[in-house]
Amino acid sequence: MRLGASSWSSDGWAGPFYPEGTPPAEFLEIYASRYDTVEVDTTFYRIPAPRLVDGWRARTPEGFVFAAKVPRSVTHEKGLVGCEDEMAEFLGVMRRLGDRLGPLLLQFPYVAKRADAREYETGDSLRARLGPFLAALPGDLRYVVEIRNEKWIAPPLLDLLRGRGIALALVDYFTMPPIGKLLSLCDPVTADFLYVRFLGDHKRMDRLVADEEARNGTKPWSRIVVDRGPAMRAWAAALRSLSARVGNSFVFVNNHYAGYAPGSIDLLRALLTSDGAPA
Repeated sequence: MRLGASSWSSDGWAGPFYPEGTPPAEFLEIYASRYDTVEVDTTFYRIPAPRLVDGWRARTPEGFVFAAKVPRSVTHEKGLVGCEDEMAEFLGVMRRLGDRLGPLLLQFPYVAKRADAREYETGDSLRARLGPFLAALPGDLRYVVEIRNEKWIAPPLLDLLRGRGIALALVDYFTMPPIGKLLSLCDPVTADFLYVRFLGDHKRMDRLVADEEARNGTKPWSRIVVDRGPAMRAWAAALRSLSARVGNSFVFVNNHYAGYAPGSIDLLRALLTSDGAPA
């Protein structure tokens, strides 16, 4: 099981994670000495330059794996339609990572009931676009689909993903069911690997971290500010069961989950290890 963060470049980690005074250019090497995977968030905003990706590969050891978010121009702005050029460019650049390239995440936005009542209930529009898009993807790479509407977790979507070996992202997010409820609703394993994201509630965490900074003068995202122990214990139990069914598991934690991603990663690792699970 690979455990990592959703970024390696958080400035608030200088001190608790990176030695004080470490230049940002050296963050990745230090990060890769502690964890064996990372989810690249910056690719959501723009396709990285080839030289940048080459640098990622050069600064990480053999066996390290980069997961990456597909650009929002594909998932959000064009909604999977007419985005062949952008997707081809993105895949071409990311392939420069070679054996360090891991799963590629297609993250889709939450659809509110007031915006589209039918889509909120069914996800029909997304599935209609998703099927042809997935069918056209190169088959030698791994892909993940993340949704943020609980009602969409149903056989039509799960069967679509399972039929193409695409992983459903399992997310701890405020609009999605807790892991125990999710497992009672369905079998969420749709590929030969797991992909798990601990995301939290961004707006709430932004407020809590800002309050913490104002009260105590701490750097943002430099310490745990919310106790996620009970939720993580439930996840650890689920991961023991689910990971036994697949070849690989990728687990990523965002700063917004509890306030400091490395602290959450280390907590999950300890829970898995203490419960006898491989970590």
